[in-house]
Amino acid sequence: MPANEEPRAGASGGSPSPTPSPAPVHTVRSLFDSSPFQVAHRGSWDNWPEHTMTAYREAVLAGVPALELSVCATADGILVCHHDTDTARTTGKNLVIGETTWDELSKLRVDARQWLGPDTPLEPIPLLTEVLDAYAATHVIFLEDKQGSNTRPLLDLMDTYPDAHRHIIWKQSAVAAQIRLVTERGYASWGYFTGEQMSLLAERYARFTFLGINTLATDEEITAAVATGKPVICWEVHSRAERDRLVGLGVAGLMSANVPYLADQVSPETADRFGDGHRAAGDLPWTVKQGWSVQPQLKGAEGILRLQAPMNSSYRMGSMAPVEPDVYSIEFEMRWPDRLPGVEGHAGLAFGQDNDMPYRVLIPSEVGGYHFVFRPNGEMTLLLRHAGEADGLRLAVVQTEAATPGEWLSFKIDISPDSLRFSRLDSLGWAGMAVERSYRGGYFSLTRNYAEDFPVEFRTVAIT
Repeated sequence: MPANEEPRAGASGGSPSPTPSPAPVHTVRSLFDSSPFQVAHRGSWDNWPEHTMTAYREAVLAGVPALELSVCATADGILVCHHDTDTARTTGKNLVIGETTWDELSKLRVDARQWLGPDTPLEPIPLLTEVLDAYAATHVIFLEDKQGSNTRPLLDLMDTYPDAHRHIIWKQSAVAAQIRLVTERGYASWGYFTGEQMSLLAERYARFTFLGINTLATDEEITAAVATGKPVICWEVHSRAERDRLVGLGVAGLMSANVPYLADQVSPETADRFGDGHRAAGDLPWTVKQGWSVQPQLKGAEGILRLQAPMNSSYRMGSMAPVEPDVYSIEFEMRWPDRLPGVEGHAGLAFGQDNDMPYRVLIPSEVGGYHFVFRPNGEMTLLLRHAGEADGLRLAVVQTEAATPGEWLSFKIDISPDSLRFSRLDSLGWAGMAVERSYRGGYFSLTRNYAEDFPVEFRTVAIT
């Protein structure tokens, strides 16, 4: 029997079992067989602890053809995968990698619990050779020297892998000097232009195989990059709205921080996943630019999401969106566990959003919709807010009982094609209604509006 043939069934006369199809082998050339393709940025760090073997493995299992690696060298010359040149943000212990031996570094663990949730496992920092041994023969690797001083050791290591030129792309800043040596070694390159470097595009684009443009660039800047004829791969992509905008502008690839969500591999949930203790794919804080400390926190054992940063904020429930039916309800509970904000402070739910762009409270947003707010004096208000406007139009106001610290408040929003109804369920069943048809998008966000330093909490968010 040939070595690759499955054993036949026994005397019962069954048919032979089919031979599993071999896993695809992805190369630099095959990346462009589909568009847009995803590159797992930091291993898709909205989903798994960044730059860890767990992140790379899970991203590969999710189907990405390419991984993005940041590389630093330890004091004793060992190449490791880590974005920052120190370990403060990711491990809580501030060591400069270039001044730390591998023996010391190997004892640290990447701790993404503040970003991804309390039940997120702590993971070791991987060796570059671990990742290349696992994936350099089957996937495309975007590899960057974060310290900028390891070009020759990295190229020498890359050269030891069979077919390295078919699988490894050198990644660097548009102004970094390594490109000459990289090109001489025959490797494809991805040169990325930050916002401050976009003015250099015309004079520098020709030296790179592929171009990297930040998602914060304007449509005109991205269009100019696409017009060079070089394939453009944009970073870092967190939302479906970003993805769709970039694809519409002709971008070939996405450096994605949210792989399964952007691949539409997850069906919308009908209830929140706060109890998992790990952020569900698609649930996104309003900002990823201000660090982990301002992000909402999960209390997994209690099934609670806590908006605790002292600022106006929102949390997009992408794991439950888009909601498709014409008629549906959103139910949720919220409370101020410790104390109440001033009378102008409030929290609630924004809904009817056409996409998953961040909803900004009292700050002009790129997406419009409705905003249900509850103030601590018991006032329920339904607002209509258009994109680009800071303030909303009051559609209906209902006065109910005032809130009490620690008391859970229960609300329900009923959406139909012609009207909106909002009600408070934990007391006398107060309700309000508006006949309004402007927005019927399927995305929604939990919201907080006050700058005082104490949290608001949410639980039991459900679509009915």
